[in-house]
Amino acid sequence: MTGRIHSFQSLGTVDGPGVRCVIFMQGCPLRCACCHNPDTWDFSGGKEIDTTQLVAKVLRFRQYFGKNGGVTVSGGEPLMQADFVAQLFKELKENGINTSLDTSGCVLNSSVRKLLDYTDIVLLDHKFSDEKSYFTYTHSHLSDAEAFLSELDKRGIRTWLRRVIIPGINDDEESIIKLRETAKAFPCVEKTELLPFRKLCIEKYEALDIPFPLADVPEAGKGTMDRLNTILNGAK
Repeated sequence: MTGRIHSFQSLGTVDGPGVRCVIFMQGCPLRCACCHNPDTWDFSGGKEIDTTQLVAKVLRFRQYFGKNGGVTVSGGEPLMQADFVAQLFKELKENGINTSLDTSGCVLNSSVRKLLDYTDIVLLDHKFSDEKSYFTYTHSHLSDAEAFLSELDKRGIRTWLRRVIIPGINDDEESIIKLRETAKAFPCVEKTELLPFRKLCIEKYEALDIPFPLADVPEAGKGTMDRLNTILNGAK
């Protein structure tokens, strides 16, 4: 089976547990204001590759995975090529490779459910705590992400919740308390990560002649992240 990927990272350490190969899929229906990869939006971009080629490439790095590592498929949005990723994960698991899915959870259909059959860990981007902000800054829906989270919980799939903290937009105490409550409500969530908003992507937007929506927003500093992590961990 063939799919379209944007790029392949051989040894990543921030996309799930351990050392991992990271495969970035091509194509995304969301338009997140803080997106670092606008070059992955175009569904006709990237390069076509088949699962056999990708598995062979992954296996060359297997010795570095150790006990906890494996493969993470990110994006773009991997759920847009769910059949392809399902086949890839099936072949990886046949080779004893741990599989992780980095996703917004924007789609839940039969193809996605099949993909989850072969998924060990999900890194779920829980971008905002209210529906209005979610749609305003992503063109997607909080209700879709939480329906996806419910499916993960039903299946008992290990889940990490992740949120990019954008100053003045989602760095308030109420938002973090709601995120904390969401994590507690779903036993499948084993970890919640707050990631600081950065603007290293501006050159990509300029190269594509696309305005970066948050160009005038400051990056999230250490003080902000420390404060919010204290709230997330249950103290004020």
